[in-house]
Amino acid sequence: MSIEQLVKGEFNGLSASQKKVAEYLLSHPDECALLTAKQISREAGVSETTVIRLSYALGFSNFSDMQKRLRERILKTNSAPQTLSLEASEVADEPMPLASLIENDIAILQVLLQQLNPADIWKAVDALIEADQVLVAGYRASYAAACWFSLSLGMTRGHVQLCQSAGDDYVKLAHLTERSVAVIISVPRYSREILNLANQAKEHNVKLIAVTDRLLSPVGRISDITLTTDVNIDSGMVSAASLISVLNLLVYGIKTKDSQRFQAKQQQLEQLYAASGIFIE
Repeated sequence: MSIEQLVKGEFNGLSASQKKVAEYLLSHPDECALLTAKQISREAGVSETTVIRLSYALGFSNFSDMQKRLRERILKTNSAPQTLSLEASEVADEPMPLASLIENDIAILQVLLQQLNPADIWKAVDALIEADQVLVAGYRASYAAACWFSLSLGMTRGHVQLCQSAGDDYVKLAHLTERSVAVIISVPRYSREILNLANQAKEHNVKLIAVTDRLLSPVGRISDITLTTDVNIDSGMVSAASLISVLNLLVYGIKTKDSQRFQAKQQQLEQLYAASGIFIE
């Protein structure tokens, strides 16, 4: 298991001070791979003993073993390009500043490619295929991605619902069963309404798939399956390209693994389109 998966699996059982260390560790993995336990404790604002106890809580025999796992993580990702910064001074001096935005999205996608966990993608695909109903929700910065995914998923299978506002969440949630899946898309700034919806889904034993920017985001912590990607919030605007890419992997997975039902759905839609003359060509 990756260090991120270990932290998520044990997070609820950690003490408040251990959670501070865990969050710092996942936010600064490259630094923590090189710092001593004492230096990490100073940066996280806890005691050195707390850092060592965290390593035990995560199943390591000592701090050195935990740090070794962090170093292994660096070796796997050091070939991935870093997300480009977009400082105002850089943009001002650039002949075509808009190109930086595109390059930034490309860099994020390259990092996503390096860090993607195929096993989690296929688990999410299986859950979406087997579900009797799927609820898709994302508010504010996440809403556009939720709309796109709801539309695309609805073209691969039936019984897909989109929560368009916080007001209709609970009405739609009431129709879900223990065989249903809720896909929650949540990026900064995190919405309290979307977290409330996710908690309600969990209480109804609905399987929860989170698409978010970090494993320990409010929704990521409580989900059954968490898919993460950077959205470059530091630039002052959310980059939706990587969110759509992750969601597109799920749609592609369903088309590939459940091809028979997908083809039947496509034939049904084409017949309806032809009868209604909805498209010009």
